[in-house]
Amino acid sequence: MLKVGLTGGIGAGKSEVSRLLASYGAVLIDADEIAREVVEPGTPGLAAVVEAFGPDVLTPQGTLDRPRLGAIVFSDAERLARLNAIVHPLVGARSAELEAAAGPDAVVVHDVPLLAENGLAPLYDLVVVVDASPGTRLDRLVRLRGMTESEARARMAAQAEPEQRRAVADLIIDNDGPLEALEPQVREVWAELRERARHT
Repeated sequence: MLKVGLTGGIGAGKSEVSRLLASYGAVLIDADEIAREVVEPGTPGLAAVVEAFGPDVLTPQGTLDRPRLGAIVFSDAERLARLNAIVHPLVGARSAELEAAAGPDAVVVHDVPLLAENGLAPLYDLVVVVDASPGTRLDRLVRLRGMTESEARARMAAQAEPEQRRAVADLIIDNDGPLEALEPQVREVWAELRERARHT
C-alpha cells in the first residue's frame, strides 16, 4: 500500500485532482468529508460538540449549524482547540478504518487541505502538491466560487505560503492552465504512484 498526502492552496484545483485520481483507481480519503460525517445527527461526535458548545450550535432540524459554530470558534483559539480535540481524533480513526479496508497494493490518497500547515507530511509515503499562481487562484475563487476579492484574499492569506507546501512536496502538479492541461499531468502522477506502490 502506498499512502499519499494530497494538498494544495485554496483555488489550486486539488478537488479536481482528487476526482481524477479516484477515477483512475486511487482509494480517496477526504479529510473534510470525514469531518462532516463524524458530526452527523446521532453520532458521538455531534453529542460531544453539543456538550462542549451548547445546544445553540444545532439547527432546528438537529444538524450542526456550521456557520454558528464557526462564528464561535474562529474568533477564539481556545475554543477552536477544543473543537479540534473532539473532531480530529474521530477523523483520524475513520481515516485509519478506510485505509485498513483498502487492499495491500492500493494507492491510498489522503486529501488533506492543511497538510503543510499542520506538519502532517511525515504521515505519508509521498506528498503531492497541486499548485497554481496566486493570480490564477484568486480568479478561480472569485469567478467560480462567487467570493468577493477581499474574501478570497483573506482565505488565501490564512493558508501556508506556496513555498511552504512546495518544501514538503515529492511531486508537484502545476495547475495554472486550463482543465485539459491538468488531466495528462495527473495521469502521469498516477503512473508514478502505481509504480511506487509496486515497490513498497
